[in-house]
Amino acid sequence: MALGDSLVEVQAAPAGLDVEIRGITLLDPEDPPSAHPGELVLVIGARGRAAFPALRAAGRDQAAAVVVKLDGPGPAAAVSETAAEAGVALLSLRSEARWEQVIALARAALDDAPPGHPGEGAEEGDLFSLAQTTAILTSGIVSIEDAAHRVLAYSRSTDSDEIDDLRRRSILGWQGPEAYLAKLREWGVFQHLHSSDEVIGIDSHPELGIRRRLAVAIRSGDRQLGTIWVQEGSTPLSERSDQALLGAARVAAHHLVRRRRELSEDLTLTRTLLAGLLEGSTGPQPLATHLGFDVSRPAAVLGFSYGTLEAVTAPELTHTEVTNLVSVHIAARHRSALVTQVDPRIYVLLPQLPRSIDTDTLRGWAQEITEAAHRHLGLPLRGSVGCLVPGLGTAPESRREADRILDAMVSAGVSTAVAALPDIQAEVLVSEMLTLLSDHAEIRDPRLTALVAHDSRHQGQLAESLLAYLNSFGDVRAAAAQLHVHPNTLRYRIRRAEELTGLDLSRPDQRLLAMLQLRLPPAT
Repeated sequence: MALGDSLVEVQAAPAGLDVEIRGITLLDPEDPPSAHPGELVLVIGARGRAAFPALRAAGRDQAAAVVVKLDGPGPAAAVSETAAEAGVALLSLRSEARWEQVIALARAALDDAPPGHPGEGAEEGDLFSLAQTTAILTSGIVSIEDAAHRVLAYSRSTDSDEIDDLRRRSILGWQGPEAYLAKLREWGVFQHLHSSDEVIGIDSHPELGIRRRLAVAIRSGDRQLGTIWVQEGSTPLSERSDQALLGAARVAAHHLVRRRRELSEDLTLTRTLLAGLLEGSTGPQPLATHLGFDVSRPAAVLGFSYGTLEAVTAPELTHTEVTNLVSVHIAARHRSALVTQVDPRIYVLLPQLPRSIDTDTLRGWAQEITEAAHRHLGLPLRGSVGCLVPGLGTAPESRREADRILDAMVSAGVSTAVAALPDIQAEVLVSEMLTLLSDHAEIRDPRLTALVAHDSRHQGQLAESLLAYLNSFGDVRAAAAQLHVHPNTLRYRIRRAEELTGLDLSRPDQRLLAMLQLRLPPAT
């Protein structure tokens, strides 16, 4: 769960780990043990066997899980067995952890759950998910704090040796070493974070058990809402950590502003208006009014897809991870950028762009994102750059162009990771012609359809050989080399195809139609 191994450890999970948590309840030893369905029960003041009544009551009342502190391996085994018998998940809390920190983190995680869908996992605004994405992009260990220096979320770490004393104490709710905090004040770190949105670096101090860090303020206008800290682990921080951290701070700001109820509604409203604009079902004014955009400024849409056939290639990767990566990178480049997912693609709306911006710049932004996806997630992300449009009202045109490019990149097997229309215009147009041929049997040549069917029945290669011959402009030797056959074999196949179909390959129109139609994927 979001609390992570630094605070809790799963001791028993009779129903598995994918259990929905709908709320939190605190159980004092003097209270009669009880719970409500789906609650996370924090058993305060009752260690080991003293927690048995709470576990049995939680199982009876269908609670989601119980958190207790244990007293050594013997009692731990007995408590775990009781939890399993009761049918409730058991989480053990580290003995030195503070309950108020657990409560704050658990409530923060619940606040981040999508409204009405608390069991479906993190949404793109989830601070814990954002912390994990930032950790991937920076190769560091991330924590997100509010303005009072309370930890709101942090990234997972598989190696406890990477975590320094300051991070461990912060997560457990303790204050950092005073000598180190004094140095931060002496160096003006807190003053910098209070007044600037630039990333600041803090050197390592082995004598204090403190490793190198980067920090950036989370800001809304002139007000600091919190701080993101990135601690260097066993490997150096990545080259573009500063940029990733700046983007993460801007994404986190939206989240914290929402928590403070400074937005008129939940981010759902923004997503709804954004989706309506990109689909062309609503005009630009509702979104512009909601977010204060200038509809007359240039805009553009970037599109992203991943997987060979628009499918996730690595099951452990979630849409949220990819969307977070895109969000963090693009927020560092353009403050007003909005990101949304329309399965199976991710779109970035870039409103109120500078009038001097060009397609090369946007291509560079998209390229940075695809490279980061490959580097940090091992994901073959494709990116497309929709046309620059004069105002927000014509953003759907840019989205359609971005889709045309992605469609062609998939169907034509374009090797480049990012493209704008001028880069692959021929591939886009041929792809759309093939779609037209595929959708309308009446404009296909029945002789070529019959040739493909003949190959299917007889395991032949006449259609493939004819297409290779046409693609090679009639150069028999080149086409034969491509097919790994003798030139005479290819000549025989071409004559046989002409005999079976009645095609006259001396006629340009028949050659052109054959080149197009034979590119259609085989019928399934």
